[in-house]
Amino acid sequence: MYLVFPISIFLTMALAVPTGALMVRVFIVQHDCGHGSFFRSQRANTVIGRLCSVITLTPFANWARQHSQHHGNWSNLDRRSGLDIYSDCLTVREYLALPRWRRWRHRLPRHPLVAHLLLPPLVFLVLYRVPFDTPRRWRRERLSVHLTNLTLAALFGTLALLLGWQRVLTVHVSVMVVASIIGVWLFSVQHRFDTAQWTRCGDWDAAAASMEASSWLHLPRVLRWITGNIGFHHIHHLNPRVPSYRLAAAHDAVQRIWPVKPLSLLRGLGAPWLALWDEASGRLVSFREINPCERP
Repeated sequence: MYLVFPISIFLTMALAVPTGALMVRVFIVQHDCGHGSFFRSQRANTVIGRLCSVITLTPFANWARQHSQHHGNWSNLDRRSGLDIYSDCLTVREYLALPRWRRWRHRLPRHPLVAHLLLPPLVFLVLYRVPFDTPRRWRRERLSVHLTNLTLAALFGTLALLLGWQRVLTVHVSVMVVASIIGVWLFSVQHRFDTAQWTRCGDWDAAAASMEASSWLHLPRVLRWITGNIGFHHIHHLNPRVPSYRLAAAHDAVQRIWPVKPLSLLRGLGAPWLALWDEASGRLVSFREINPCERP
């Protein structure tokens, strides 16, 4: 991308598509390191995870601890954080109980065009620069945010001096836009899809939630490689210590005991519209399916 920049800015930005896709694979390596699963050595996981975090612009320690909390709460209606618009949701009853203006405030950031095109780059480029949702007692995690920012400032400052800020900005922002959009869609579709099951705390079971509330996104082989096999997300939730390069084999073994149906790429592309849990029908529904005149 740097080499072709003097030739054509459009060619440079076109190359952001495959580069951004490869960035997703780097993020999966960081993700595995955060779970301590990519290497047997915890030190190796920490070192490589931190190196990946400079590429993905995602503070390693902070993101890893935040993500670990997600693994204990997903699909549990009684343990929702309310902060994650991609794997959390309101019930239909809760949504209809809101005043009209709060419904629109809840609905706007969850519209697929906003949630999956506009917000992902802002999350990685802006929000991850500040520990906005990190408790003050998490000192190590908050420090990781600031140290990552210092490293990025030194790296991109040096690149800007050597190559020019226009070239650096064009290359890295365009790559992060592509990578963040792909990555956020992957995370969303892993937890929101048409057959996902949500339960109350008394009925929630980690194994059942893994197999019934996390998706098996059936992708072509090349997309499986780019996404680091994270499409076998039900297996990842069943045991986060399984590294990405073992997920396919683990899936084949578990499928003989507890078979699940795959989620096709086409169905996955329509999944971002699903935003509310309908306790009456036991399924995720879109805002369009709700009668605005109805009351609980």
